[in-house]
Amino acid sequence: MVYTPHKLPEDRTTLITDHLTLVDIIAGRMVTQVPSFMNRDDIKSAGMMGLIDAANKFQPEKNILFKTFAEYRIRGAILDEMRKLDWFSRSLREKQSSINRCMIELERELGRSPEEHEMANKLEISLEEYQNLLGQVSHLGCVSLNETLDHSDTGRSFQDALIDTRKGSSPVSILEQHELTHIIAEILEQLSEKERLVVSLYYYEELTQKEIAEVLEVSEGRVSQLHSQALIKLKTKAQNAIH
Repeated sequence: MVYTPHKLPEDRTTLITDHLTLVDIIAGRMVTQVPSFMNRDDIKSAGMMGLIDAANKFQPEKNILFKTFAEYRIRGAILDEMRKLDWFSRSLREKQSSINRCMIELERELGRSPEEHEMANKLEISLEEYQNLLGQVSHLGCVSLNETLDHSDTGRSFQDALIDTRKGSSPVSILEQHELTHIIAEILEQLSEKERLVVSLYYYEELTQKEIAEVLEVSEGRVSQLHSQALIKLKTKAQNAIH
């Protein structure tokens, strides 16, 4: 079906009904990354608002697939709902910022990605305390990974570089995706073996945290720590490479 630039109300309704499954898919991906008090229904409700917003603001003349546009709106609506619930406090934000600063400083000093014990030493805390800190800020990774790199409606996010979305894309968007994917691929090579495995199992194989824990034969808490540190590395390195 071809959607004209000046959509009638029934066209918007069709856009919404044709893409309801998209809300379910995105909600399913994000449900394990949010606090327990925010259930799947809460996520889907926010996602539906994002889909409706996408249908109202979609402009076909910009040569962007509605599915692509809607994904950003749905994801953004869910993240906005998370922020409204204020499920991560200012103190957690400050803790994550301190980890980011520490990682950047150590990378400059060492010329490579720091190990966990080096991060702990730099922060002047024990390895156990550092790993607990990673667990505390782990949910912030959900927001970090899904935020776009250029803060636009159609900008590429970190997660988009880990998932193949090229089908039906324009040559320009394919090129942009290729460039971002190349940057992310280089960064992934700098992660530890376990960090790479967690990212691969989570974003490529779409395993749950519990399933990944079983594969690695570690606790779910340890998976959360590895996931958190991998996302922090991805974000800091990608931003440095792009800007």
